Amino acid sequence: MPDASRATKPSPEHPEQIKGEAAFFDVDNTLMRGASLFHVARKMYQRKAFTLRFAAGLAWKQLRFIMRGETMTDVNSVRDAALAFAIGIAHEDILALGEEVYDEMIASKIWPGARALAEQHLSSNRQVWLVTGTPVEVAAVISSRLGLTGALGTVGEVAQGLYTGKLVGDFLHGPAKAAAVLDLAQRENLDLARCWGYSDSYNDIPLLTVVGHPVAINPDSKLRRHARANNWPVYDFRSGRRAATLGLRVATVAGAVYGLWRGFSRFRSR
Repeated sequence: MPDASRATKPSPEHPEQIKGEAAFFDVDNTLMRGASLFHVARKMYQRKAFTLRFAAGLAWKQLRFIMRGETMTDVNSVRDAALAFAIGIAHEDILALGEEVYDEMIASKIWPGARALAEQHLSSNRQVWLVTGTPVEVAAVISSRLGLTGALGTVGEVAQGLYTGKLVGDFLHGPAKAAAVLDLAQRENLDLARCWGYSDSYNDIPLLTVVGHPVAINPDSKLRRHARANNWPVYDFRSGRRAATLGLRVATVAGAVYGLWRGFSRFRSR
């Protein structure tokens, strides 16, 4: 069972809040464009926490994630590398870093459509939770800034104020997300048959199937097929996606690679 510490505390209950109903949002490519952990790594690179080679590898994974969705190979490699580099980093520094990352990198990448869906649930007096593999410290900042109820995220072990490079509980991905939501539902007295789930990834099928109202947002190809086969709603907030030609995709990739290279080169020169 997921560790209770992975969840931020919910905000005070609205007096008219609908009992037992909530909405759960994945973060990466669902609530925001790209991977939030990449922006954490980018900020850490600016602080010279690791090498340009490692940063470039993360940049390439970020680009592939935006273009085709997540793969378990990339997810696991980023997780393992992040844990290794986190050893000895102060917990207070990550808390402060989360605020900076949101303001400088994440805020502008929130999908307006996904935010509108979250706000619609809030206006209907439902709880709205983030459920993400992103470190809970960063997930909590995103949740707080968007005025959501709380966040479920991956928890890194802290000893004497420093990260040990180990996890508390599981990496919050795939089946672990569903388990975390089941645990939260028990604690918050939620009726999952009356709850909503939003994700872009086929890997989140376990999460989407434990709620009564699953929704695919910016889905990868496997999730899109699964959603259509099961008559799930599908929202795609990626502008011009269906009209994109191969030439436009190549130009987009080239432009993104060039932009990433220029950005990291500038930081390196400093």
